[in-house]
Amino acid sequence: MIAFLEGKLAFKEPAAVLVDVGGVGYEVRISLQTYSGLPAVGEKCRLFTHLIVRDDAQLLFGFSNKADKNLFLQLIGVSGIGPGTALLMLSSLSAAEIRTAILQEDLRVIQGIKGIGGKTAQRVILELKDVLRKENPSSSVPDAALWAGPGLRSDAISALTVMGIQRAAAEKSVDTLLKQNPDLGVEELIRQSLR
Repeated sequence: MIAFLEGKLAFKEPAAVLVDVGGVGYEVRISLQTYSGLPAVGEKCRLFTHLIVRDDAQLLFGFSNKADKNLFLQLIGVSGIGPGTALLMLSSLSAAEIRTAILQEDLRVIQGIKGIGGKTAQRVILELKDVLRKENPSSSVPDAALWAGPGLRSDAISALTVMGIQRAAAEKSVDTLLKQNPDLGVEELIRQSLR
């Protein structure tokens, strides 16, 4: 199993990259979330990977962080979700948004992803909500690394909604705190929002 690749980014496009590791080029399929966090071509990069071996191909999937990789592995474990669909889900929404939707049993958000129907969305929620609750019980503040998302505001709001705060109230609280002190870190932002 190839757990991660670290090397020079030789080529990149929104769906795939080529990473030069010691003169060997690895083609890696990626999500749009991972693509947006990649350095420029020619610079050093590190991707956490998962290798899928099929009769007709060996496919390497890459992620910018372990949280995205772990969610990908959980998603492909759901009946009816293959690696392509899981990658599409991670391209459509951040890992934090997907986790929040699953934990809140929000069918609308999951169904809003292209190619995900009602039955598949229900299956994703049914099979993953307990797993995600065990990883991150709502009684504690989530680890910031687990909820790595596109920005501080969305990370804090996602974490607060997972803890049972209504989305509108979480958004209002986070926005107010960020206006007062834009230098707050995500953990402190969550703590102050809970007061």
